[in-house]
Amino acid sequence: MSPIISPFDLKTLPIENLIILDARIGKDIKQNYLKKHIKGARFIDLDKDLADIGEDAAFGGRHPLPTPGKFAETLSNLGIAENAHIVVYDDKNGSNAAARAWWMLRSFGFENVQVLDGGIQAAEKNDVDFSSGEEIFGKAPLIKKENWILPVSSLEEVEDQLKINSSTVIDVRDAYRYRGESEPIDLVAGHIPGAINIPFSENLDENGFFLGSEILKEKYNQLLKDKPENLIIHCGSGVTACHTILALVRAGFNVPNLYVGSWSEWSRRGGKIMAKEV
Repeated sequence: MSPIISPFDLKTLPIENLIILDARIGKDIKQNYLKKHIKGARFIDLDKDLADIGEDAAFGGRHPLPTPGKFAETLSNLGIAENAHIVVYDDKNGSNAAARAWWMLRSFGFENVQVLDGGIQAAEKNDVDFSSGEEIFGKAPLIKKENWILPVSSLEEVEDQLKINSSTVIDVRDAYRYRGESEPIDLVAGHIPGAINIPFSENLDENGFFLGSEILKEKYNQLLKDKPENLIIHCGSGVTACHTILALVRAGFNVPNLYVGSWSEWSRRGGKIMAKEV
């Protein structure tokens, strides 16, 4: 199954076993969800459901993963059973919490998970049905998992891999953040020494839709030519990195490692940081 689904194809899906998740973030986002969302969509919260935020971002970053057990409870509360076909959307072209939700669901063992191409904006333009208020649904049986299935890397592993030049570390943040010109979120500007910069926005066309699989394949083959094949993807806090992982999977690459702590962790306690205080 393609990790991306178009608004047109969403409208043709059978409703049996279909779960739609609204993963938008931002100020008053729950109120915005209640005001208007794709019909049947269930709200999932980045900070509460897709992360387990601790007191110190130096250990795990700003959006560390919850335990599989805690995520299992979230899925049960959302009424998501093992045979579900799940479609996730946000309002950032899938680059924010929708991609993170996709990664977590795939890493939890779900096979039929897709991100809505173009997000909620594309759904509106393509006459997808919308609704308001709370959606009514029951809980699902608890799915027990002990570990995340997809590969992740720790800070120490990233540092070790870079020292022996055995992995390509890709920073998907905007170029100005990678260059250390300014840092709007974290305490330090700059990037992990040895990491290359391929902004996640380059996975999209001028209209905010994912590039085709063949275009993405050619693009990344050229960008990664003569570089170590083992890939580690990171961003600021392990959220938008999932957008590039999704794009790579769309292009036919093996699922790369996700460095969940990302720059928010590294910049607080990394090795020789190429950075400056801001």
